[in-house]
Amino acid sequence: MRRTLMAATLIFAAGAPAFADVIEVEMLNRNDDGERMVFSPELIRAEVGDTIRFVPTDKSHNAQSVSDALPDGQEPFRGGVNQEVEFVVTETGLTAVVCLPHQAMGMVALVVVGNDLSNAEQVLEARIPGKGGDKIAALVEEARATVPVEADVEAPNS
Repeated sequence: MRRTLMAATLIFAAGAPAFADVIEVEMLNRNDDGERMVFSPELIRAEVGDTIRFVPTDKSHNAQSVSDALPDGQEPFRGGVNQEVEFVVTETGLTAVVCLPHQAMGMVALVVVGNDLSNAEQVLEARIPGKGGDKIAALVEEARATVPVEADVEAPNS
């Protein structure tokens, strides 16, 4: 009986990662709408356990988290220019992502995990230069406007 229980536990544990998603985000010089220097998509909804793969579809881009703009406990990540990078989600909340060479041109993305917007002010206060800061603000507003009411875990008046 003990061996059967242990075997069942191992089989279940081995299958657990199969429930996580891999979300691909392209790094583009221009999207279908004509916008230059963009991630596609720019607003990424994920759950704890998911992997977000940033793919350099076009050259001269990287993807990296912003140190002041990620949830407590979430490990930062930094990919090299022209390199694919994967970000494994471990915490709920918002994570700002930039392409370092093009962040001032607005090449940023926002990861929303578990519909948790509790660190939105922290993300908005992060140092993201030029159009990147404006776009992060717009993405935070879009995340706020599109979070399901029953899933809204942001504190009132924040």
